Amino acid sequence: MIATGKALSLVNSRVIFVSSLLFLIWWPAANAQNATTPEKAGSPYYARRNAWGIFAAYSGDSNHMLLGSAEKRRLLDFGISYNRRLLTNHIVNWQYSGELLPVALESDPLSQVVENQTAPTVATYTYYQGPIVFCAPVTQPYTELLGNGTLFSSGTYTVSCSNRRWTIGEGISPIGFQWNFLPQHKLQPFLTGHGGYMYSTQPIPIPTAGSFNFTFDLGVGFEFYRSKSRSVRAEFRYHHISNDDTAPQNPGIDNSLFQITYVFGK
Repeated sequence: MIATGKALSLVNSRVIFVSSLLFLIWWPAANAQNATTPEKAGSPYYARRNAWGIFAAYSGDSNHMLLGSAEKRRLLDFGISYNRRLLTNHIVNWQYSGELLPVALESDPLSQVVENQTAPTVATYTYYQGPIVFCAPVTQPYTELLGNGTLFSSGTYTVSCSNRRWTIGEGISPIGFQWNFLPQHKLQPFLTGHGGYMYSTQPIPIPTAGSFNFTFDLGVGFEFYRSKSRSVRAEFRYHHISNDDTAPQNPGIDNSLFQITYVFGK
């Protein structure tokens, strides 16, 4: 009963959180009648009402930037985005932003174990196991005894990262915002942030973690308008993946993600 109560409490808190964010998305749009309408002919603004994008994103490494601890993870994403203008003035273009990732690839380094046996004979054995959290080499001594206390074998184990495994998944970030500054200029700096989930075909980043993970990102970049209906975004994001302790282990993954998006709309 206690576990059930905790689960219901967790579900309720997430429902409230998501509902609050959806309200924050709806409220400005519902009160945008007095906002500038940049799509009118002769408008000085580069700010579309609706915009769709096709993007690719890549990160070649991960480390403990903020919340995650899994090292040397790579990400490669291909997806589509949708932005809806909420409010625009001469300072900022505030937009709802959502993303869909039909292809979300994550790569984990595998563990290499080197056994250096020193007794009763000298020998070296190398074998590979599943992904591990940390990649710095770790050496530990071992001693194995028979039932009567006689030495059976001894030596050291050295565990490090070698080779890697790619896992395919999909994801969606339905909660997000983007703030473009200086919307009267063709080159606009912006801030962005998203929240969502990723589902993979096997647990990531280690076997005892989950296949279902929550994601969020925060980013900065520039959007260059080739015309009032076409633009290109280049951005850098802090990207986090974790299972929120819904699996036995939750090392989490922090990546520095670089993303390019081609955008069109009106």
